[in-house]
Amino acid sequence: MTVSSMTGFARTDSGAEGFGWTWELRSVNGKGLDVRVRLNGGFERLEPAIRDAVSKRFKRGNLGVTLNVVRPGDTSAYRVNRDLLAELVTLAEEFDRDSSLSAGTIADLMNVRGVLETVEQQEDEDSREAVDAAIIKSFIEALDQMAAHRAEEGAKLDEMLRGHIDRIEETVLLAENCASVRSDAIKVKLKRQIDELMENGKFDPERLHQEAALLATKADIREEIDRLKAHIVAARDMIKKGGAIGRKLDFQCQEFNREANTLCSKANDIELTNCGMELKVIIDQLREQVQNVE
Repeated sequence: MTVSSMTGFARTDSGAEGFGWTWELRSVNGKGLDVRVRLNGGFERLEPAIRDAVSKRFKRGNLGVTLNVVRPGDTSAYRVNRDLLAELVTLAEEFDRDSSLSAGTIADLMNVRGVLETVEQQEDEDSREAVDAAIIKSFIEALDQMAAHRAEEGAKLDEMLRGHIDRIEETVLLAENCASVRSDAIKVKLKRQIDELMENGKFDPERLHQEAALLATKADIREEIDRLKAHIVAARDMIKKGGAIGRKLDFQCQEFNREANTLCSKANDIELTNCGMELKVIIDQLREQVQNVE
């Protein structure tokens, strides 16, 4: 499986039984899977099937689903509201008798709202089921299109994620090779500091030894380097596996950042400090891209 983005778009047009319709799907980043469905009146019955199909295909993302249906031209008929029309005619006749103004003709009265009503013809059960099946089929095609678009965006993300991790590895190796983190360099530095102190007063040699050992331990970043290398391997394995790995990668970024912070706190020279700061910058860039991963 490849890395999948949460960003995508799909649109399909189809028709059956005299109906025509358009599906439009839009997907953006989200912490979980949030599906918002907008359907034409009379097609709300399809919503459970739509939500079920989406949940089987995607794990994360804010997904907007819109269905626009054009009904057949011969499905509508007109009916005259005779009671309302009779009442209007009576009022018109009264105005004709009591006023010099014309009350209008029957054609004018027919334009009054509520006099002429639109009546939707009822579909038979077989026809409705055929239309529903065709609409759901084209929705599945829209989901396929959406999945392909998200995979295409995911391929671009994959390349960027791997690039960031490669840069993290390069910076970790640079930190590992800094002269200041080598054990002999630490020993030389501590010895020089102790010699300077010994020249200026008397100290307990055993206590100095303990303090020196403690300082050496605090200055040693080998554990942080080893953990960073392990996180690099884990992150690459996740990306190689693909699928819905966004949450796991986000947690991995937190682990990267924790080790980078510790490395910065232990840095005892400008070279190592620069490595730690560079790591933090790259990790932030990695985490920004991870927010787009499903």
